[in-house]
Amino acid sequence: MNVLRNGQVIDSKEAVISAFDHGFLYGMGLFETFRTYGGRPWLLERHAARLAEGCRQLGIDYSPDAERMRDGIARLLSANGMEDAYIRWSVSAGEGIVGLPSGPYEAPVEIVYAKELAADTPRTRAGKTLRLLRLRRSSPEGEVRLKSFHYMNNIVAKRELAAAGASPAVEGLFLDADGNVCEGIVSNVFWLSAGSLYTPSLETGPLPGITRAFVLEMAASSGYPVREGGYRFEELAAAEEVFLTNSIQEIVPVTELEDEYGQTVRRFASGDAGSLTREWMALYRNRAEGGER
Repeated sequence: MNVLRNGQVIDSKEAVISAFDHGFLYGMGLFETFRTYGGRPWLLERHAARLAEGCRQLGIDYSPDAERMRDGIARLLSANGMEDAYIRWSVSAGEGIVGLPSGPYEAPVEIVYAKELAADTPRTRAGKTLRLLRLRRSSPEGEVRLKSFHYMNNIVAKRELAAAGASPAVEGLFLDADGNVCEGIVSNVFWLSAGSLYTPSLETGPLPGITRAFVLEMAASSGYPVREGGYRFEELAAAEEVFLTNSIQEIVPVTELEDEYGQTVRRFASGDAGSLTREWMALYRNRAEGGER
């Protein structure tokens, strides 16, 4: 398997970082995950902009350029014999002293991975079970959650599900410290109720997902009212349709909702996606394959 390291295609076994890299020592690093359609990275400018803002906040001297990223992805796909792939674009702070610095990181390390995508279409996509977690979502390190190397909260949550015997396909649902619905382990959550689309506000601490934002735009452009706020689990359970979003899986219907003990609270749409969720799944894929940015 080949990766990009600072723009150069190399074998993954050679893609090493220093033991003094602050991404390794202190988790100071950011990444973006997205996928390609027909070799084209989807919503790349938005991912680049989020990465740039995160680096600015962390004092990492790194300014992603979408055209350079696009070229690197094309070379990486070619080197791995892939037409399309899951892309992870990672930026580590780089080498530094053992200790907490106050100045900027001036020599970051960029490593880009490509991974095969599972065969999937909106028409054949299976729904997921969404289970309430006992573990609460950690608060963001800053004002807004960054897509950072800090994934301990997510991994501990995944292990909570595994210890309870949940299928690997089950998604966990975080509440925030105040008991409001926050997000999934690897997803943002939406639901449809009484003619409006609901999702937790950023004040509850979810990642401001790129797909989340795109779905909000799709809803607004279709004239569908959007509500962002603090909502209880009971409000989610009373919804007509529930779905999850992330940049790799796109829009995924929730067909079953469970409490923290794994007991079924609600089954949706007789085990299939609801009508509006299915419509948006198809619309999202059509736009992605059409190359919209």
